[in-house]
Amino acid sequence: MRVVDLIRQKRDGIELSPEDLRALVEGYTNGEVPDYQMSAFLMSCFFRLMTPKELAAWTEAMLHSGHVLDLSDIPGAKVDKHSTGGVGDKVSLILAPLAVAAGLKVPMISGRGLGHTGGTLDKLESIPGFDVNLPVDRFIEMVRTLGCGLIGQTGEVAPADKKIYALRDVTSTVECIPLIASSIMSKKLAEGIDALVLDVKVGSGAFMKDLGRARELARTMIDIGAQMDRPVRALITDMDQPLGLAIGNSLEVWESIETLRGNGPEDLTELTIELVLEMLDVAGQVGNRVETKRHLRELLEDGSALRVFQNIIKAQGGDPGVCDDRDKLPTARHTEAFVAWSDGLIVRMNAEEVGIAAMELGAGRRTKEDVIDHAVGLMFEKKRGELVTEGDTILIIHYNDATHLESCKARLRAAIEIGDGPAYEQPLILDRLA
Repeated sequence: MRVVDLIRQKRDGIELSPEDLRALVEGYTNGEVPDYQMSAFLMSCFFRLMTPKELAAWTEAMLHSGHVLDLSDIPGAKVDKHSTGGVGDKVSLILAPLAVAAGLKVPMISGRGLGHTGGTLDKLESIPGFDVNLPVDRFIEMVRTLGCGLIGQTGEVAPADKKIYALRDVTSTVECIPLIASSIMSKKLAEGIDALVLDVKVGSGAFMKDLGRARELARTMIDIGAQMDRPVRALITDMDQPLGLAIGNSLEVWESIETLRGNGPEDLTELTIELVLEMLDVAGQVGNRVETKRHLRELLEDGSALRVFQNIIKAQGGDPGVCDDRDKLPTARHTEAFVAWSDGLIVRMNAEEVGIAAMELGAGRRTKEDVIDHAVGLMFEKKRGELVTEGDTILIIHYNDATHLESCKARLRAAIEIGDGPAYEQPLILDRLA
């Protein structure tokens, strides 16, 4: 294999063979192919995209670049969920215990936040003692005995993706649907799952701003799953305003705990139940969808899902007492009300700007090296479609360092539109694809 020939062929729109793509991924993973050649190849993919045959081979090569978990001897359906990321998206913390309480096994390898979108691992690490860096063997044992483990990507799982993603980040080739889809699917399929449900977010706070592109991404991942004999479902969901009321790591953990008690915001509860319903359905465990949704809500209200979460926290070294005592979670030293500046209706809410406002406080990262402040964030009292009077509290700012407080408030002022109405409204779930 001459890499320059593969670059030229891809540049010219010639379909590459599975053997060549496997060799390219293997060569880059072990250091034989230099960054500059892989960069050129990725840019060729950015402009020429990939054929379905190429994409399947590329994804499979990344999937098998490291350790693929074997969960076949664990009884029960192994199903995971992946979200493309948004603001206030703490669904995984609720979904995993709820799905386990409903009878599924959930091997969940999650990521960290970057920029205006939060990360599941950062939220979990706001729980004192919680270890997201478990060895693979321990993770598998948790799935076997507790039904779930919640860890980060290890060097053993899809190392090619980790290396290629870092290169995409610095070569402006992130926004390429085949590369996005293969990155997600290689990591998820390496978990040893039987099926996958996707939450593809669209709107101001999402990576995908356009519904058509969101559908294209979802369909691409569903097709990859079909090539790998893994059923994949997708929900396209609204991210034109934050999900739930809390933004910021420990605040979102507490909101997740409240939702696991059956006391969560309706949008967060509804989306979580819909995603678990799809997980059960793709596993062949749904007869009547209405009855199943009712049962899932009961598992929240009767404490079944919360008990699963407590067991997971304890098993991963955390303090399960956080589920009963909010003061055991990191708490900001200062709070300040952000109030309405006029009478009217909250017409719009730019979720990306809200997420950046929380990042200004330290709740998120500008770069991968930034240190997260788990205590800070925003807690909404009013959202899109609600009436406010001048001076009413829209949200509470939780902060430790006032250095960026004014820039945070300026972001919020620009993000939230108060007017005469009508409010911009759209369904929480915009489409379902299978």
